[in-house]
Amino acid sequence: MENLPKDKKIILFDGVCNYCNDKINFIIKNDKQDIFRFVALQSETGQKIIKYLGIDNSIDSIVLYEPGYAYFIKSEAVFRIIKHLSSGVKILLFFNFIPISIKNVFYDLIAKNRYNWYGKKESCMIPTEEVKRKFIA
Repeated sequence: MENLPKDKKIILFDGVCNYCNDKINFIIKNDKQDIFRFVALQSETGQKIIKYLGIDNSIDSIVLYEPGYAYFIKSEAVFRIIKHLSSGVKILLFFNFIPISIKNVFYDLIAKNRYNWYGKKESCMIPTEEVKRKFIA
């Protein structure tokens, strides 16, 4: 884990999910302070990070890892990510007062249906040259 950037927050995501890829592209576009780096859960690096964090490798939820600090999953990760974006999506922070367990009910509903609603790729997203530097190999 020594190769991971210590000054960036790392988002692990489902690399074959169309919905997830769309949200990662949204984050990249609105990450004006260059806070985040990205790793597909299915990648070798993603699996190494999951193992290092002690998370079950069957996880298929978003994970926000803040090196040297902590990691967050599901809705807690989403709200921590939104906090750093330069976008109108910050209005969703109004709902942050709702307990995590309740927010995760909505998160789980979307996660459970994401392939049916948005489809699935055969392989992980391949970023453009411009975006490639934001991904950890």
